[in-house]
Amino acid sequence: MEYTYLGKSGMKVSRLCLGTMNFGVQTDEAESFRIMDAAMEAGISFFDTANIYGGKDNAGATETIIGKWFAHGGGRRENTVLATKVHGKMNDSSDGPNDERGLSLYKIRRHLEGSLRRLQTDHIELYQMHHIDRHVSWEELWGAFEAIVQQGKADYIGSSNFAGWHIVKAQAAAKERRFLGLVSEQHLYNLVNRNAELEVLPASLDQGLGVIVWSPLAGGLLGGRALSGATDGRSSKQQQKIEQHRPQLEAYASLCAELGESQANVALAWLLANPAVTAPIIGPRTVDQLKDTLRAVEIKLDESTLKELDRIFPGPGGTAPEAYAW
Repeated sequence: MEYTYLGKSGMKVSRLCLGTMNFGVQTDEAESFRIMDAAMEAGISFFDTANIYGGKDNAGATETIIGKWFAHGGGRRENTVLATKVHGKMNDSSDGPNDERGLSLYKIRRHLEGSLRRLQTDHIELYQMHHIDRHVSWEELWGAFEAIVQQGKADYIGSSNFAGWHIVKAQAAAKERRFLGLVSEQHLYNLVNRNAELEVLPASLDQGLGVIVWSPLAGGLLGGRALSGATDGRSSKQQQKIEQHRPQLEAYASLCAELGESQANVALAWLLANPAVTAPIIGPRTVDQLKDTLRAVEIKLDESTLKELDRIFPGPGGTAPEAYAW
């Protein structure tokens, strides 16, 4: 496994981040434990979760599974850089109107305590805002997060699903308070959806944030099974996306076959080649899927391959404003 610093922080994380959204939903507790054990053995130190993960009407279940795994000891908690999130509505909360989606000092404090209980830990390495909340000022947000950091309940603060201007505004407000500010942005980015190249990736690089990528395989489009012909379990929307991108996916499958690498691993290697990307989030449902993914870190795509990927999946044309202005 390879490691790198998370943005401008001094904390190192693995180049693959273990996503846990499937735990308690598509993956039962026993298999979740096996996946985390295998990840730790492979050197994956970076685990990502969220307080709302666990499926409909079962928010918190995923954090609970991770907490039970930590409780087994053996260096599990000590060797994990743990990231969780706050923003969504929790099923077990009695906060009334304050439990709606969003952020506030009140909600952040209460929801962090809930995450710590479920995760059976006294601190989080990376506490992330799951989405922007336009109703809350940065004075309130940074006041909340500064207190959390000072209390030792979180080491670093990150964002998710922020626009480029949100990142810059957050960092400017943090600088005024002489606070470190954001060290990461978790964002949608893959070969199919390259919108982040316009604003978010350049802003993150400029402001010292490491980008953690969610949906690196474009919801399964780049996973190697999209063209298999099997439609079991696929929604009509997913099938529609396959048909929309079929010529690209066919060209991509041929390129990966020439390279002798799996489609999923080439998609991950392409992300890892980007200097703005700290780690893509992988979401294995089984141990075998996890082991197959480890190869991605070893793949180094040459210039001709990167150009061919750009031809198959053209991005927005560069960063803003050069991508669209004279």
